[in-house]
Amino acid sequence: MAAVDSFYLLYREIARSCNCYMEALALVGAWYTARKSITVICDFYSLIRLHFIPRLGSRPDLIKQYGRWAVISGATDGIGKAYAEELASRGLNMILIGQEEEKLQAVAKHIADTYRVETVVMVADFSRGREIYAPIREALRDRDIGILVNDVGAFYPYPQYFTQIPEDTLWDIVNVNIAAASLMVHIVLPGMVERRKGAIVTVSSGSCCKPTPQLAAFSASKAYLDHFSRALQYEYASKGIFVQSLIPFHVTTSVTTPGSFLHRCPWLAPSPRVYAQHAVSTLGISKRTTGYWSHSIQASKPAAAHHKTRCLPIARARSDLAPPQGRKCREISGPPHLWRPDVGSAHAGRGRAGHARPLLLSHLSGVVSRDLRVNIPRMESHGVLAAEAPFPSARRP
Repeated sequence: MAAVDSFYLLYREIARSCNCYMEALALVGAWYTARKSITVICDFYSLIRLHFIPRLGSRPDLIKQYGRWAVISGATDGIGKAYAEELASRGLNMILIGQEEEKLQAVAKHIADTYRVETVVMVADFSRGREIYAPIREALRDRDIGILVNDVGAFYPYPQYFTQIPEDTLWDIVNVNIAAASLMVHIVLPGMVERRKGAIVTVSSGSCCKPTPQLAAFSASKAYLDHFSRALQYEYASKGIFVQSLIPFHVTTSVTTPGSFLHRCPWLAPSPRVYAQHAVSTLGISKRTTGYWSHSIQASKPAAAHHKTRCLPIARARSDLAPPQGRKCREISGPPHLWRPDVGSAHAGRGRAGHARPLLLSHLSGVVSRDLRVNIPRMESHGVLAAEAPFPSARRP
């Protein structure tokens, strides 16, 4: 009993002597909790203000705000096609640039018949370099281009070490991901500055948020697009030009496995149509955004419009991708530095020999346009207005 009393008295004396330190620690804890609570409240407000409030009110008049024509690169499929349909639903005429002529014609006809707007088709091979831009510049010279959407892009067939990437693929990434957006902006921006209105949307990727091993060149090219857009916004905001860096995470497209987890969670990986509806509603509001509310939650800053955006740990998603001929992939897991191609017997992926099911970063699939290789420029028109500067007929390599 004496020992117990002695311990109690000792504890009471120690606690009394440390009382001031306990109060200081309590103040620090209260300050930290309040700071985090305020941050969460502000982020939640930004999420609501950016992704929900604009969709509740009346839609802005984009023609009056920016101009009558919109140019969409990578418009045959995915986000580019959905973005074109959403802009057409708001009355803008479309100039569609894409890979496959038949698909592009079908998209243009569907938009013209459904939304009663004028559509122009241009087939251009961005991987050919500078030679294709002169006819594009000439064709767009006298048009009231109000919105430019850069969505065309090139992507790896599957994650690889940098030294394993073919040189042609690296040139495609440079010419398609970097040069195409830069040159298209250089073509349309002078007219926007002259009219003192216009919007430029460049589709980047969640991989631009941090370096991505085994997708080094791709993630670096998307980081270029992000920084390029942000710098242009600073340069031309005073001239009435709105420049937006659009940073999607996973969007469900034709390359996503139908039975995958992401297909069962449409709120996590929306369809291109749903994503485009949300993304267009942020136009003129946020200069840097993921475009969709759940994608913003996946980022550490929900609004993703802050310049210090950090990515949360990346979830892995299954996709069916065919590896290069002669090389097979095993199903891979773990951190990116453990990914390795597997050479050996054919791997049966979803019933197809030689097809792998590699695990990819969730924020990469569906972001890149399917328009990896396109052809010599050609231009046709649907709707009321015929093309003013038809291009020579396309020839396929």
